[in-house]
Amino acid sequence: MTRDPRHDILFQPLQIGPKLAKNRFIQVPHCNGGGYRDPSAVTEMRRTKAEGGWGVIFTEQTEIHPSSEITPFIEQHLWEDKDIPAMAAMAEAMKSHGALAGIQLAYSGINGPNLYSREVPLAVTGGPILTFTSDPVHARTMDREDIRDLRRWFRSAFRRSQQAGFDIICLYGAHGFGILQHFLSRATNQRTDDYGGSLENRSRFLREVIEDAREVTKGELAVSLRLSLHEARPSGFSNAELRDFIAMHAELPDLWDLAHGTWEACSGTSRFTPEGAQEELIKGIKSLTPKPVVGVGRFTSADAMVRQIKTGILDFIGAARPSIADPFLPKKVEEGRYEDIRECIGCNICVSGDMTGAISRCTQNTAFMEEWRKGWHPERPRPKGASESILIVGAGPAGLEAALQAAKRGYRVTLAEAGTSLGGRVSRERTLPGLSAWGRVADYRTGQLAPLPNVEIYRDSKLTSEDILSMGADHVAIATGSHWRRDAVARLHLTPIATDPAMPLYTPDDLMAGEIPEDRHVTLYDDDHFYMGSVLAELLVSKGCAVDFVTPAAKVAEWTDNTLEQGTIMRRMLEIGVTVHLGKAPEAIGAHEVTLGCTWTGRQNLIPADAVVMVTSRSPNDALYHATRALDWRGAGIRGLKLIGDAAAPGPIAWATYAGRRFAEEIDHPMDNDTPAFRREVAALEPLPSRLP
Repeated sequence: MTRDPRHDILFQPLQIGPKLAKNRFIQVPHCNGGGYRDPSAVTEMRRTKAEGGWGVIFTEQTEIHPSSEITPFIEQHLWEDKDIPAMAAMAEAMKSHGALAGIQLAYSGINGPNLYSREVPLAVTGGPILTFTSDPVHARTMDREDIRDLRRWFRSAFRRSQQAGFDIICLYGAHGFGILQHFLSRATNQRTDDYGGSLENRSRFLREVIEDAREVTKGELAVSLRLSLHEARPSGFSNAELRDFIAMHAELPDLWDLAHGTWEACSGTSRFTPEGAQEELIKGIKSLTPKPVVGVGRFTSADAMVRQIKTGILDFIGAARPSIADPFLPKKVEEGRYEDIRECIGCNICVSGDMTGAISRCTQNTAFMEEWRKGWHPERPRPKGASESILIVGAGPAGLEAALQAAKRGYRVTLAEAGTSLGGRVSRERTLPGLSAWGRVADYRTGQLAPLPNVEIYRDSKLTSEDILSMGADHVAIATGSHWRRDAVARLHLTPIATDPAMPLYTPDDLMAGEIPEDRHVTLYDDDHFYMGSVLAELLVSKGCAVDFVTPAAKVAEWTDNTLEQGTIMRRMLEIGVTVHLGKAPEAIGAHEVTLGCTWTGRQNLIPADAVVMVTSRSPNDALYHATRALDWRGAGIRGLKLIGDAAAPGPIAWATYAGRRFAEEIDHPMDNDTPAFRREVAALEPLPSRLP
């Protein structure tokens, strides 16, 4: 395979201050749920990016001082010298294949509730802490002594960053999270001293900090400045002001790193945000400065990347989520292996790991954050064990991933699908409004399986338990998926409610199969709280239906807070005319109406309905597994029989692909159920203090 010559420009070395980047691919800072808790897991994840060919690799948000931290989010710390060794290991890993190592330094100011350190938060201008969870905490306004302290804390962080071996310091002032943005924005800076008022004054602290960085590091480290392209709030730091600021300080940093104003906008899901969505906000900024500019846009297409550079929009291609979905994206472009690129689907499951204080995961890259914990690699398979043949029943996300990973390990794989198409739930969900990119989950895996000589795929092959025993496979995985329930049973109602059989009832499976009520008054009950309910409401409106969206939650699609799209979903529902009933649930379904009950007071009211759509819970399709298990499968020569994916326990698509990977990795290597199935780090105990008298 050879690279398209049009893409050669992506591999031109480019200067960033005193440092030379080997190409134009920058993995911009991104969180991962590991932070200070899982340093080795984060380090190995970044090492994999280095192996994958990125020119510059940044850490996540690294908090510089305990007076500003964002618990419950688990970020990196550089609070004191004993934090240096973990960061040094990370810098070494980043540089292991020729990339530059960057560290993003953050002081959260009015975004830092300090729930762990218990320090009084400090802000440019005091007020309630601006967090996702509305913490009942206020920050006090910094005085001149506080500002001097903050400069000293930054200087200490610069020294520690250099001592740890980093090449680039990234100062975080984007997404509303960094105190540098708080100084720049009139929304968060109402000071009347020489750090407030005019743009020149609001820029003063930033100029001082960058001067400090150059002095402390003797100009040996490059300085990147990450700023918001547009702060979408009254009196916020607008795109026009950003351009004025850059024109005033054209040569201040060595690299301008520009991102959408909020994290929600910067990391918009593919359902609402196309590739390269920030182009209009960043276009023309390069003409204001001689220093290079990097921006993001969930870029997965090499042609789109080249256009950004050749039309003078960007100098570097920044990526967070695409670098997670495929850490080897640059190397695959470099080698012309375009069909091997594992494209990001923009589902933001990666973000949900950070938002929930868990370890992050990726729907597409099942090895993400498991590189150290489980020894998984996104590209290099482990050698196969003693067995030879694998049978996988069901070609949904779990079955496809299991087949691909088992085949890459060297096993002889048979994949049997009862239907005519591969992809299972993905092949159905990709047809819904906004979810077309999710089809990449199936497309990538079927494309990778197609040329493998040790894989046989059979469609229209609905196997019985006797068929499974007769096929002579050493190991069998049952990945037959799940189906949506037709009743109200989910989180609120644990048993079915009274339902008149005259009322037409639909499930998501029905709608995806084309059985869609048109031009009718539909009650949609969502006790799932992820994306499906709002997507189907949009589908129903497109078919001329009037939709009552009923949910026992206080928000529509409340779990999508964790994928940064809840607000966007709520706006969409209101804009298309959906009537939203929050804190309500059906208590009974009549022939022509639904009785709603308030989940707080129990008060009831009736709403008319011609049809009801239940988006509640799913039941595993596990009958084939149990029927097979009831037979003498060991006597038939089967060494292992496993139920995986939604057939075992329904969950998001990322849970299914992970289950497929885990099955393939554990063939001939069964795990001990009495101990964790992954490596973890346990904090070392500090010496006990001397007893007080």
